[in-house]
Amino acid sequence: MADTIQIGSFQWMKSVNKSVILNLIRLHGPISRAEIAKMCKLTPPTVTNIVGELLESGIVIESTLGESSGGRKPILLRINTEAFCVIGVNAGAKTLRVIATLLDNTVVKETVSRLPSRPSAEEFLDTVKRAIRAVIDEVKLSQKPILGIGVGMHGLVNPENGVALFAPHPDLRDVPVKDVLEEEFQLPVEVDNDVRAQAMAESWFGQAQGVANFISMYVGTGIGAGIFLNHQLFHGMSHTAGEIGHTTVDIDGPPCCCGNRGCLEALADGSAIARRAREAIEQGKSTLLAEWGASEEITGNMVYEAAKQGDQVAIDLLAQTGRYLGVGVANVIHTLNPSLIILSGGVARAGEYVLEPLRKTVSARLMHKELENVKIVTSQLGKNSAAIGAATLVLQKFFAPSGISEV
Repeated sequence: MADTIQIGSFQWMKSVNKSVILNLIRLHGPISRAEIAKMCKLTPPTVTNIVGELLESGIVIESTLGESSGGRKPILLRINTEAFCVIGVNAGAKTLRVIATLLDNTVVKETVSRLPSRPSAEEFLDTVKRAIRAVIDEVKLSQKPILGIGVGMHGLVNPENGVALFAPHPDLRDVPVKDVLEEEFQLPVEVDNDVRAQAMAESWFGQAQGVANFISMYVGTGIGAGIFLNHQLFHGMSHTAGEIGHTTVDIDGPPCCCGNRGCLEALADGSAIARRAREAIEQGKSTLLAEWGASEEITGNMVYEAAKQGDQVAIDLLAQTGRYLGVGVANVIHTLNPSLIILSGGVARAGEYVLEPLRKTVSARLMHKELENVKIVTSQLGKNSAAIGAATLVLQKFFAPSGISEV
């Protein structure tokens, strides 16, 4: 019995060491074997043996020569970013985006399609499978092996079993995304909420690299947040942490899709902006929006375009949105005390029309000047940020000890 435990412990420790070394190369490469041994406090022979296995697998390659400290110049190691591809899927409220990315976040293939209006679970999954298949067929032409498929899913998700519990906008419930896709493609599949996935992308490739405590907040069709605490993505007891869009801002406010009233989402997401714009038109306010089509055709993006042309009604609508968001952000800062908040999504892309009143509202509502040290920035990952985050779910699993043991 003792021998069995010892052998199992040795294999696990080797996997842990391999994961530590691989992540050091990922984070600090190009890096020498000697520097790795110093940083992770392993013996040089142990590092040499593990690096040899990583070189043989193709995940690590030798690159340039480093500076000499008296003897031969050391050979530096880096991740072979082109060794594998990862498929990332962003299944949003209205659109489906599928990408193939290299290990360094370089997107080599992408496809975007509309999701059916109020689809059944079968229709939704068929749409996802077709889009993934199209991207995988392209990747196969490059002969790059695929590590897995990551899915960032709109709504409530249980990442442990890969089930979409509730997607409110297409009104889907209990969809077994992971099981269906693994059976279809014979690849490992990781599934999480799309905004949490985006937070993972920010941690690996975006503005939160090396940041222990931060919030990635999406404001578009819906509002949600991915929460990192002590460098770990926080899910909560029932995997619903981050639903900031359904915190109450105005108890007498408009109804929300969740069934409550006055939620932040009902007051500040893209649909809420469009609704208030339509109300302004119906009240006879002078605005370019009244000339751009029937009130039911107005969108949040049209409000932004009107604001850029100096339309005061549109500017006021976006400022009001910024103030609502500022209340929500101040609540998050008081509750979690992050050092960084990253905003993304269509509403966040409205720039200073929203961000200036947001920051002013936050500053006015914080109870102590120390809390003002939190930075509020916008994401730089672009339109693929959630899909990149979905792919990063696979990378996180791969670079962990349990994943690297497969290399």
